[in-house]
Formats: sequence, structure tokens, C-alpha cells
Amino acid sequence: MYELKTKENDASVIEFIESVESPKKKEDAYKLLDIFTETSGYPAKMWGPSIIGFGSYHYKYASGHEGDAPLVGFSPRKAKISLYFAPGDTKREELLEKFGKYTTGKACVYINKFADVDVDVLKELITQSIQFLKEMYPEK
Repeated sequence: MYELKTKENDASVIEFIESVESPKKKEDAYKLLDIFTETSGYPAKMWGPSIIGFGSYHYKYASGHEGDAPLVGFSPRKAKISLYFAPGDTKREELLEKFGKYTTGKACVYINKFADVDVDVLKELITQSIQFLKEMYPEK
């Protein structure tokens, strides 16, 4: 049986941020921590070794695969900062048009630095993502 690596754990979010090598990325991580915490209303938790997540939801796909994931989150990686918002939400695409400089992967939005993005749009993305996931995967 496949075991999901990215699970919520009790590792210290602050210790993780302090381990970030780049002083600028570390500073940006603290700014993101404040915004995600304040906007989401959830405390920051480590998910796996490198994702800072807020809230959680349980998903189950048609294939039968299921698991838990953070509602929103971020990770200050070496190359770029990864932001985790709900994939598949059409409103996400509209908001990203006003977001600033970014690239996207399958589920992530990547930014080089905090200064490249619009903070108000970031807050909207966090709020929208949480709302979308709570509607898609209501708690039983």
C-alpha cells in the first residue's frame, strides 16, 4: 500500500524556517507565515520535512486513493518559494492574473520572492482556496 510522505507532524515551524540558508528567503518565509496564519485562521504545522501547512482536509479520489493534505501552505525551497493552493479551482486562475510574477506547476504556484506578488491577492488566494476545498471535501 502506498504511504503518503507528506503528513502533518510535530516538527517546529520556526526551527524549519531558521534552517533556511538564504537570509532573504528566511525573511520572506516569516512574512508568509504571518499572512497565511492571519488569513487562514489556522496555526502553522509542518507537513513532511519541508511544507508549512494551514488547516487540513481529507480527500478521496474516484480511483479510491485518499489522504489528508493542508488546505493551504508554502515551502521556502532553494530555487523558489512554493505556494500551495487548491488545484482545479477556476477562481484561482482569475486571481493569479492579478498576483504578480509567478510560475505554476501541477498544484503549486512558484514565486522568486515575496516582493514580486500582490499581498491582497495572496490573501484572496488563501481565502478562496480554503473555501473551495471545504466545499469540495466537506467534513463528515
